[in-house]
Amino acid sequence: MAKTSTDVIAMAQNVKVIDLRFIDLPGTWQHFTIPAHRLTEDLFENGLPFDGSSIRGFQEIHESDMLLRLIPDSAFIDPIYEIPALVILCDVYDIVTHQPYSRDPRYVARKAEAYLKQTGIADTIFFGPEAEFFLFNDVRYSSSTNESFYHIDSVEGWWQSGQNLKPNYGGQIAPKRGYFPVPPVDTQQDVRSKIMLSLEEIGIEMEIHHHEVATAGQAELGMRFNTLTRMADQVMMYKYIVKNVARQNGLTATFMPKPLFGDNGSGMHCHQSLWNGKENVFYDEAGYAQLSDNAKYYIGGLLKHAPALLALTSPTTNSYRRLVPGFEAPVNLAYSQRNRSAICRIPVTSSWKSKRIEFRAPDPSCNPYLAFAAMLMAGLDGIQNRIDPGEPADKDLYSLPPEEAKLIKQVPGSLGEVLSALEADHEFLLRGDVFTGDLLEAYIAYKRQVELDAVRLRPTPYEFTLYFDC
Repeated sequence: MAKTSTDVIAMAQNVKVIDLRFIDLPGTWQHFTIPAHRLTEDLFENGLPFDGSSIRGFQEIHESDMLLRLIPDSAFIDPIYEIPALVILCDVYDIVTHQPYSRDPRYVARKAEAYLKQTGIADTIFFGPEAEFFLFNDVRYSSSTNESFYHIDSVEGWWQSGQNLKPNYGGQIAPKRGYFPVPPVDTQQDVRSKIMLSLEEIGIEMEIHHHEVATAGQAELGMRFNTLTRMADQVMMYKYIVKNVARQNGLTATFMPKPLFGDNGSGMHCHQSLWNGKENVFYDEAGYAQLSDNAKYYIGGLLKHAPALLALTSPTTNSYRRLVPGFEAPVNLAYSQRNRSAICRIPVTSSWKSKRIEFRAPDPSCNPYLAFAAMLMAGLDGIQNRIDPGEPADKDLYSLPPEEAKLIKQVPGSLGEVLSALEADHEFLLRGDVFTGDLLEAYIAYKRQVELDAVRLRPTPYEFTLYFDC
């Protein structure tokens, strides 16, 4: 049952402070804290002003005043803070018009769900993201005018196998061998269990946790699927709990897609299905892989718009260290049952209820509200325009002969390319006013100026290996 403001005020009787959180445009939680006695019905009704000019992707300084409105059903007791705190997520509003703010990512997600209902195609979309991450023992990095480096260390790291650690117990995980040996090779069982139990404590239903493929502490915890906006909320809660429980246990967590050279990166495969009441819109017993025509058209929309989608689902320069042809990354614009070399996979399921599609390109550096909304909008465009995804690719796309391989299109290879693709192909996102032109302009400008140009202009350490003696 959904919590009301009265329920949340009652919850606050057992805490000292209220932590109010909202999300910026790139996808990072922001917060500030008030004493618990300030949580009143009046605060729920009228909201709380804040300065939007200091938030990435939001307002200019001459129009900085904005408003937060508290979301009662989002409240949970924080398991991390030493001082008891009640966390409440917030939507962002214009303080003058009192209308939802067009660049609030959570508002985009809510509008996407409303638009789905307006289409009559379905009334609900479920998402099940699989966000991978690394748990390291030590990380150092610097970038300045005359110096650039990073250094990562992990007791599981393969590079430790020859070190004089006095003693070195051996058993470090070789590249691509982390899926999934038992302890003592897996050194992070207990910390993953602590993360899982903390997530259940704040109301997220968990299904599994395990070591992932890469050396040096790659991990994944599986959350049960949920509706679009609520699952985006849960991804933010997941990242928060992972990072903080890791820190409490002497580790540091990163959702950076490709922190290590020569081993697997971290993705966020997104399972999704459409429902009308109790009907799974994606299921047809007679279809390929038991997919309905609408499911295939949905895939057609994902494949058609994939270059633009990736600007929102794989939105960092580092994302394209993971999405590289010739390795195990999902770069092939194809779909298939079971086949993990295709960008769209149809998992084999035991029940019509679990029939779904899996879009494998996203990674956890994305803003989940924008990424989930964009995938839904691409899929709906596929259904509305009956976009044929072509024939399934039921073979290993990485080992095709050259004459066949050249027929399979692949995703763009850089952040610059996908941002240009988003500029050229975004009309499908504007339907129902789900995304707005000003949001997309602000997002693209931020990504180009703050991230793409900053990386493009800097020499990298390996360039000295290649070119210093030229």
